[in-house]
Amino acid sequence: MAPRPFRGVINVDIRDSKPDWTPFEPPRAPDGASNVVYIVLDDVGFSAMSCYGGPIATPNIDRIADDGVRFTQWHTTALCSPTRSCLLTGRNHTRNSMACITEAAVGFPNASGTVPPENGMLPEILGERGWNTYMVGKWHLCPTVEMNLASTRRNWPSGRGFERWYGFLGAETNQWYPDLVYDNHPVDQPKSPDEGYHLTEDLTDKAIEFIRDAKTIAPEKPFFLYYAPGAAHAPHHAPKEWISRFAGQFDMGYEAMRVQTLARQKELGIVPQDTELPPINPLGTPETRTGPNGQPFPPLDETRPWDSLDDDEKRLFTRMAEVYAGFLAHADHHIGRLLDYLEESGQRDNTMIIVVSDNGASGEGGPDGSINEMKFANGIPDDMQSNLAMLDELGGTRTYNHYPNGWAMAFNTPFKMWKRYEFNGGTADPCIISWPTAGAAADVAGNGQLRHQYHHAIDIVPTILDTLGVEAPDTIKGHVQSRIDGVSMRYSIGDPSAPSARTTQFYSMLGSRGIWHDGWKAVTTHPTLSGWSDFNNDTWELYHVDVDRAELHDLAEEQPDKLRELVSLWYAEAGDNGAFPLDDRSALEIMITPRPQVTAERDRYIYYPNTAEVPEQQAVNVRNRSFSIGALVDIPAPGAQGVLFAHGSRFGGHALYVKEGRLHYVNNFVGLTEQKIDGTVDLPTGEKLLLAASFDKDGEDPKGVATGILSLYHADRKVGEGRIKTQPGLYSLAGEGLCVGRDSGEAVTSDYPGEHPFAFTGGTIRRVAVDVSGDLYVDLEREAQAMMARE
Repeated sequence: MAPRPFRGVINVDIRDSKPDWTPFEPPRAPDGASNVVYIVLDDVGFSAMSCYGGPIATPNIDRIADDGVRFTQWHTTALCSPTRSCLLTGRNHTRNSMACITEAAVGFPNASGTVPPENGMLPEILGERGWNTYMVGKWHLCPTVEMNLASTRRNWPSGRGFERWYGFLGAETNQWYPDLVYDNHPVDQPKSPDEGYHLTEDLTDKAIEFIRDAKTIAPEKPFFLYYAPGAAHAPHHAPKEWISRFAGQFDMGYEAMRVQTLARQKELGIVPQDTELPPINPLGTPETRTGPNGQPFPPLDETRPWDSLDDDEKRLFTRMAEVYAGFLAHADHHIGRLLDYLEESGQRDNTMIIVVSDNGASGEGGPDGSINEMKFANGIPDDMQSNLAMLDELGGTRTYNHYPNGWAMAFNTPFKMWKRYEFNGGTADPCIISWPTAGAAADVAGNGQLRHQYHHAIDIVPTILDTLGVEAPDTIKGHVQSRIDGVSMRYSIGDPSAPSARTTQFYSMLGSRGIWHDGWKAVTTHPTLSGWSDFNNDTWELYHVDVDRAELHDLAEEQPDKLRELVSLWYAEAGDNGAFPLDDRSALEIMITPRPQVTAERDRYIYYPNTAEVPEQQAVNVRNRSFSIGALVDIPAPGAQGVLFAHGSRFGGHALYVKEGRLHYVNNFVGLTEQKIDGTVDLPTGEKLLLAASFDKDGEDPKGVATGILSLYHADRKVGEGRIKTQPGLYSLAGEGLCVGRDSGEAVTSDYPGEHPFAFTGGTIRRVAVDVSGDLYVDLEREAQAMMARE
């Protein structure tokens, strides 16, 4: 908003002057302005929830649907960060520089992982119009270089218009031990899983707290709440009592479940009555799934027919679906708590509620699923017997699990494929809008109806602004704003038969491409993360999706002119939205792309106690190399114990710690093996003691898995050694970082006695140094002694 001129009178003496408060007053929303609750679920497919014909009872989301409308042709980008950028800006994802997730940013305008300031976000607009703005849960809209305390907060929620926020910055987090940030700094979770902690409950508590805090002071001031729990993104973590509610409900398998779900969808009117189901391997048999140059189809995207599974596999796969269902149902329960609070406080009738998912159900579990996704992230295959041994632990603290992709296809019924793909299985998602029944928007109240107009994630921002009677500003914080691509969906509420206000929508994700125009869709069979390239030789399919919602009847040969028209339109739309270059590289290639860092890599890193956890992306990298960890400590008397250094979690990490008067080191290899080296000599006492672990790499088995000898030292005296192997990839997908003097989050080892985080006591840690220069430890120890002599 432009600054308002001062209209008072200024003289030398205040007694002769006349004040004017208007330029200095905080913005005020119109009287009776509505609140907005924006619920963004994660990896929840089109047909998971009961109100979309799915098998998972979600009574509280159904409450929202019963008071509003469900859209049956609402779409996303097929991946989380890109969709979330659309949901908050109203611009297409490549214009938001979000062609992929922020962790996969590249140095091009379409994929930097940074939403440009000229693409203003909804909280930036509403905050300047008098709404309080809150965010809880998953952000995933800033690059990894900015996910730390040494970086700018310009792309944190607090830098993009949210007055208060509580949640996590990255793609996913452990639901039992989350990587939490509160406003502008990391914080510990308020209690442990043993005490009943789960992230969704914590986020809901904070959401209610934020609303109540401000309403106590200014009851009439409206709020905008962006509520984005981790549910139901992997890891699928849920309390056992919620998982047990679904015991036996998925025993029929994912193929039979699709049939049952489609029947309910037809009964509800969600899809046309003649909708058919595509096969579970919709892109052909494994023998025919090759690219233009003969490259194989990614095995991640194979699906195993249910009848091909043995009894143990069926038992495991079924339990994985029960865990996912419990996770989503548990989230629904806490959404119900938020609804109850709004009703009890008299705010529900004047609150607009939107419920969406950010993409289709996830196929990242591959054909077999996983009890520990860190295996896949490190190139280590899952073992069925090991997985079966953990069946009763699924969903708990000892697993980092994901279901097999057959369930992804089932939770996307009646569509084919899943998240990452531009088929409807990746892009068609639930969208529920419950309109307020008071104030200026009273004419658009819904009553559980369906709407079949075609819309996209970019249309939510214009819909909210239209409903609230707020115009998008020309400038935000001095930045001239770019065009908004979305259109308001409000028209469809009063006129169910109105034609779609959207006529065209382009899609591009990880090499998969699509274009929708006036009821027709062209889409490529190009697999994502394949490395195929050769985009000009892609096979394009053509579907009349107004009548063939499941994209089953390819009309490319029958209507080549229509196909050429749509492919040409894709290129025009892609050019207008800055969608190039296309990137279909493998996940490994994308993740190892060099990216900016807060500081340059160095041979030696110094860390101190009582500081915030260091995110893995910004911490010392000890992968596939020799390294030494040295802790400079004061131990005045026997009895010291606790963690000196820890990095990672039970699913991969290492730690140096003191226990029972001796030095210990553990390297937890991808959660499979705790490789422990124990000191054989009691700790000395005194000042400036150097306690160290040194790994001397002597080979690789297999490639990237370093092998060698890990030795423990008291200064230059070796007190223990053993052979270990080190993890080839990331320790954590969940944000677990490096800390000194304690092991925050999920513990690296079960060897700690007493209560986690096993903080160091009985002495003082001055600092910890990690050296990756490759120099011999004895040389490093001499250097350390010389440095201490100068202190």
